[in-house]
Amino acid sequence: MKFAWSYSKLKNNDTCPKRHYEIDIAKNYSDTGGAALLWGNKVHDAFHKTLRDGTPLPPEMADYQKWIDMVLAGTGELLVEQKFALTKDLQPTEYFSPRVWYRGICDALRVDGPVAVAVDWKTGQIKVDSTQLMLMAACIFAYHPEVQKILTRFVWLQEDCATDELYTRQSVANDWAGILPRVQAYEEQVRSGSFPPKPGGLCVRHCIVSSCQFHGKGNR
Repeated sequence: MKFAWSYSKLKNNDTCPKRHYEIDIAKNYSDTGGAALLWGNKVHDAFHKTLRDGTPLPPEMADYQKWIDMVLAGTGELLVEQKFALTKDLQPTEYFSPRVWYRGICDALRVDGPVAVAVDWKTGQIKVDSTQLMLMAACIFAYHPEVQKILTRFVWLQEDCATDELYTRQSVANDWAGILPRVQAYEEQVRSGSFPPKPGGLCVRHCIVSSCQFHGKGNR
């Protein structure tokens, strides 16, 4: 089976391999994510339409307009919900190409000559994971050879703030060394079909995988 991954797959597997397998791979359970995920999807859809088509934000999102204005005030080409795909040798490819190794999506991207600004909207609590930002930067560098520096930004809508990371081509190359062992370990799990449970706090109330031995119990 051809192996392909994304940041969310890697993160979900790190959280609990068993849960990741049952929900994301085998599709034995459908995780709707509850009200929080529904709201997040609604926000992303509204932001997409506003940035792409100029559709006004819904009244309940009026407080977010400042972040839309921030993107619109930028210079260079604007790309909204840009899909990226890389081969194993980190070359750009089609999103559903048989050669794809990594897939990612950038919520809002400005490319202006040698610099770029990439934005990812977040509707939950602040949990900074620079791995996601680095992977976003890696894709942009691959697709835009003219870009030499990228400002990546998480916008935390609930907290009304942003956190930034600056990347160069060299810093991204250095960061791959830390990420690849995780990816290789994940690939081995996929190849072998080994997805052991990882009991934790989510098991007690927040996991829908009822077939797991730790469901409703966690690591107590």
